Amino acid sequence: MKITIIGSGYVGLTTGACFAEVGHEVMCVDNNEEKIKTLLAGDIPIYEPGLEELVVKNVASGRLKFTTNTGEGVSHGEVVFIAVPTPPQPDGSVDLRFIEKVAREIADVIEDYKVIVDKSTVPVKTGEKVAETISRYKPNVEFDVVSNPEFLREGCAVDDLLKPDRIVIGANSDRAMAVMQRVYEPFVAPVLATDINSAELIKHAANSFLALKISYINAVSVICEASGADVEQVAEGIGMDKRIGRHFLNAGLGYGGSCFPKDLKAFIAISEELGQPFNLLKEVETINADQLDRFIKKIRESLWVLDDKKIAVWGLAFKQNTDDLRESVAIRLIEQLVAEGANVVAYDPKAGENMRRTELGEKITVVDDPISATEQAEALIIATEWPEFQTVDFAKVKENLIAPLIFDGRNLLDPKSMKSHGFSYHGIGRGRS
Repeated sequence: MKITIIGSGYVGLTTGACFAEVGHEVMCVDNNEEKIKTLLAGDIPIYEPGLEELVVKNVASGRLKFTTNTGEGVSHGEVVFIAVPTPPQPDGSVDLRFIEKVAREIADVIEDYKVIVDKSTVPVKTGEKVAETISRYKPNVEFDVVSNPEFLREGCAVDDLLKPDRIVIGANSDRAMAVMQRVYEPFVAPVLATDINSAELIKHAANSFLALKISYINAVSVICEASGADVEQVAEGIGMDKRIGRHFLNAGLGYGGSCFPKDLKAFIAISEELGQPFNLLKEVETINADQLDRFIKKIRESLWVLDDKKIAVWGLAFKQNTDDLRESVAIRLIEQLVAEGANVVAYDPKAGENMRRTELGEKITVVDDPISATEQAEALIIATEWPEFQTVDFAKVKENLIAPLIFDGRNLLDPKSMKSHGFSYHGIGRGRS
């Protein structure tokens, strides 16, 4: 099929590359000329495992193309996906200006029947507004609007798209549903067919539930520390119940990234707009914020005053296998340390260069290997769960540190192993440190 994707950011580019990989003819549209030039040159502006290889391969085959011309894109595609940003507004609601702008641009150039697909994460009833907008500016052209939410996890998005656990299609016409089923025919996964409003709610409800799960186990971790229990063992016991499952029951510094914080705030705003406040989700946000405060309090209790103390931080990205710093808890942690006068030396396998380009990056030192970050540091903090941190030479780390203090914000290391190396180890909910 001929498919167009408007918006070549994280979701649009990954979706386009994977659609091309299964045989569709894909054209990605973006109004950022520099980004399109970069992509046409074979360079990928983001780090996502496996994505660069897919883009290069499918550009070479001719199945993946890029343009800045919306008219060319809409003319190309039988199906037109909208994958533009939906940033949060100060009150937590979603800024839909980019969606509305694209709807008007589509109306300007649409000439025959198209299926217009909301791929961006949007509030319920957005599909209705997109349809109204296109009809207002082009009243005599047939089209259908569909909701097809994405469930991509940064760090494994390619696998999530090529081997999805479910595909949700919200459509209010049989014609549009038939077209969408053809789009996803090459993918082996269960398809859930719903109305548009239900599909739009599924994404926000799913991410909010996962955030709730994270906050729940973090709340349990506080009880574990107070009682001397180990949250990892408690989580294992809970997760063995098939009704609950082990995923997202990992105690740590809390959730971050470009999705969970934004989607949770959006769902809260949506519920209030509908007159049904979702107070449970407000508590989820509170627990998440408190988790970082408790962690920093642990550091203060050991170091007393942070001013003028060198502290090593491993991890900058909001999670492993990405260079994304958006809403990273590691960044919020470093901001607090810097505000209290600490001299932070940080390392991240992929996000270091992005950090150097930020305002905060100018206030800290970013190094290119984890060992050098620990030289003459008062303590080591692990802020992102990169697996390579587990295999570092901890004998050398101990030799470098002024005091053998490790604050593990992701429970990445084994407490017994660290204590056998002579470290004073402080995890999250790992009993009384």
